[in-house]
Amino acid sequence: MATEYQSKASVEVVDDQARLLDKGWERTQIKTFTNWINNKLAMKGCKSITNLDTDLSTGERLIELLEIIGGESLGRYNKNPKLRLQRIENVNKALEFIKSRGVSLTNIGAEDIVDSNPKLILGLIWTIILRFTIAEISEEGLNAKEGLLLWCQRQTADYKPEVNVKDFTFSWKDGLALCALIHHNRPDLLDYNSLDKSDAKGNLTKAFEVAEKELNIPKLLDVEDFVDVPKPDERSVMTYIAQYFHAFSAQNKVSNSSRRVGKFADVLATCWDMENDYERRATELIQNIEALKKEWETAPLGDNYNDAKAQFTAFEDYKHTSKRKWMSEKREIENLLGNIQIKLKTYNLIPYNPPEGLYPADIDDQWNSLITTEAERKRNLSNNLAEIKDQLRKSYANSANELQDSINNISIQLSGLGENEDSSLEDQLNEAKKYQTEANSLEPRFKEIEDLNAKCEEAHIEDNQYCIYTPDDIKFDYELVLNTIQKKIAFIENQIVARSVSNLTPQQLEEYTNAFRHFDKDDNNLLNRDELKAVLQSIGVLLSDDEFNKTYDQLVDNPNNLSTEDPSVGVPFEKYLNYVKSIAEDKTSPDQLREAFKVLAKDKDYVTEADMAAGGFPPATIEYLKQVIPPKDGVPDSYDYSAFLDIVFG
Repeated sequence: MATEYQSKASVEVVDDQARLLDKGWERTQIKTFTNWINNKLAMKGCKSITNLDTDLSTGERLIELLEIIGGESLGRYNKNPKLRLQRIENVNKALEFIKSRGVSLTNIGAEDIVDSNPKLILGLIWTIILRFTIAEISEEGLNAKEGLLLWCQRQTADYKPEVNVKDFTFSWKDGLALCALIHHNRPDLLDYNSLDKSDAKGNLTKAFEVAEKELNIPKLLDVEDFVDVPKPDERSVMTYIAQYFHAFSAQNKVSNSSRRVGKFADVLATCWDMENDYERRATELIQNIEALKKEWETAPLGDNYNDAKAQFTAFEDYKHTSKRKWMSEKREIENLLGNIQIKLKTYNLIPYNPPEGLYPADIDDQWNSLITTEAERKRNLSNNLAEIKDQLRKSYANSANELQDSINNISIQLSGLGENEDSSLEDQLNEAKKYQTEANSLEPRFKEIEDLNAKCEEAHIEDNQYCIYTPDDIKFDYELVLNTIQKKIAFIENQIVARSVSNLTPQQLEEYTNAFRHFDKDDNNLLNRDELKAVLQSIGVLLSDDEFNKTYDQLVDNPNNLSTEDPSVGVPFEKYLNYVKSIAEDKTSPDQLREAFKVLAKDKDYVTEADMAAGGFPPATIEYLKQVIPPKDGVPDSYDYSAFLDIVFG
């Protein structure tokens, strides 16, 4: 039964089983509503409340709250009322104001508030919040709770599946939905991707702090009101979330108003900017064209390949860069002028007339003049480059042909050496050395033709109708001539030495001379250690290692004590010939050699390659003997040493 001062609602049975089992929802609502009321009262500097049940019982704070959120005065009321009747009058004034705003207050009477009925006080405050905060929310034709829920769902749609707002209870427990609301509207305030999705308390704390500090959304609840309860209180959550709606809606409203107010000014400013942009770009294009034409008309053509090529490359670069850029700019300028006129006509503004000299016809005249100048420039550059390339061909050809003629002349003179029967060996030697000096003097001229050839290659000249010789061709022929001269000098010197040697038959002298020339691989008229050993073995002089080393050390020319590997160290022809002469005189006779070959051949009248290898002859010596010893008739791969000795000794 209801008492005299209690309404029907004050004794209603609560059918929410969760609420019956857990009164935490009531504490949460009291805290949330108290914070919400104090936040509103603070807007006008009114005294805050600490106890929701008792601090509203006088009706004063309730009237102040309604005046603030209702935007109008409720008239005179009892200040600091002492009597119960005065308090009821104050509360009734407040309730009547609420009813005047179209809100039904069935089951809530002034006595319930004056008597501090907590359930009905919470119901009254929730009714006020619904009417003055949540009822204004509209989204797709849905109002209040449904509208707020749809707004939240749309704001967080991009954050699924982590955020899936279905209600105002469980959907908000992990704090991600709050963070998503903030990040969607103000991504500069919160980095959603860096959140620890499993840290509900951390996410809620982050959202509360950012909302309060950056968005002026007061913290109506605590983190624990979300995470430490079986089910967050729906009304408390809605009250808090509604503040986000109003904060972001106000932000959008200000933005929309600014755009609406400034739209026409923006149109005018845009047209003005477009006109200035047209004049600036048209002027710049014309100036660039005139500057380039003047440069082409006054700049001299390059007088060498690098400069001429650089000018031609710059011209080609211009065609692919500046010219194309200017072509695009010309089209864009023309299009810009058309857009200006269309925009002005759209808003019924007067047409734009460019300054004198900046009309499209003026730009076309400049462009046509550029095309004419460009064609003339290309002809001049192409002709200049072709002339320079031809001059490079002629310069190389003159030097290369002259050098080749000099080499040919020396070769011809060398081939005629000795044709004069009256010239002595000494005269011929002097002539050969003179040719050698003349040939050596040509060496520096190779640098000249190589430099000229490099310039031709740099100019990508692949053919030269004025010359058939490459630097490699001339160098190859030159080295052949040098080698021929060196061999000629060595031959004459050896002939002079051979002329002075007596007690040798002509056949022996020829054999020893041929053997020397055969093993003198580098044609320096010297035999190194290995070459001397091979020569001696080829003519039948077989020495032990100790005997040979002693002989080599006696014969070698090495006044500067150089390494025996040095090409200037070796046994000269004269010492070699004197040595083999002494061997021939003192130790070697045809009979002795015939006996030696017989032992080597194991009593056969011929010798084989295997016999010579078994005798310890090096491969070079074996090859030489195979060339000079005639083959044995009727015996394949055999050599008739008796016939060889008959030829050598006569």
